[in-house]
Amino acid sequence: MKKWITHGNHTISQVLEGRSNSFLISKGNIHVLVDTGRINSWKNLEEKLDCILEGDRLSALVLTHTHFDHVENAAKIKEKYNPKIITHKSEAEYLGRGNTPLPAGTNFITRFIMNLGKRMQLNYNYESVACDIMVDEKYDLNPLGINAYIIYTPGHSPGSISVIVDDEIAIVGDAMFGVFGGSVFPPFADDIKVMVDSWDKLLKTGSQLFIPGHGQERSRKLLQNQFDRYKERNGF
Repeated sequence: MKKWITHGNHTISQVLEGRSNSFLISKGNIHVLVDTGRINSWKNLEEKLDCILEGDRLSALVLTHTHFDHVENAAKIKEKYNPKIITHKSEAEYLGRGNTPLPAGTNFITRFIMNLGKRMQLNYNYESVACDIMVDEKYDLNPLGINAYIIYTPGHSPGSISVIVDDEIAIVGDAMFGVFGGSVFPPFADDIKVMVDSWDKLLKTGSQLFIPGHGQERSRKLLQNQFDRYKERNGF
């Protein structure tokens, strides 16, 4: 299991990898989960969490956004561990009904894929669950016992959020991708300009490492280069 340890001794454990990533932020006996992955990864996720928690309480589940591949296990997590579920206010309704509109493609291939999926009326429903805490621009997680906060980073979806841990590591959901070499650019996004603006927000947190919902971590240097490139190319 891949782990990162911040200067403030917070441990970030990657409890799911592959199709979708999921991360557990831990400080002592305080634990916060970020995203839950696909339903077919439930047993793996449950085993990893039980191994780390060892009877500790899961304080919160932060959903970086409510697309199916990040929330399909959210209802199961709520049922077993009863954490407070946190998501952005603009996507809480989607979570409560178990269906979130999919984003547009950002290139020819992904636009074709999304248009095909819509024509075929593919079903991306998931088990609904209520949101306990709806956040807006910023939300402090320090009252839970961890030095972290949530910021609003839209663009991939209308309610995308990121978690900043110890002002050092950012867990960013799909605000960026770590799948393609030398790139952070997601293949899917609702609004590219807004997403690039969110990269600027993330850079301004001072974070040195960015951990996405898909693929591998990305460096500050790469994000800065990508931000400069896309801002200049698109005249943002």
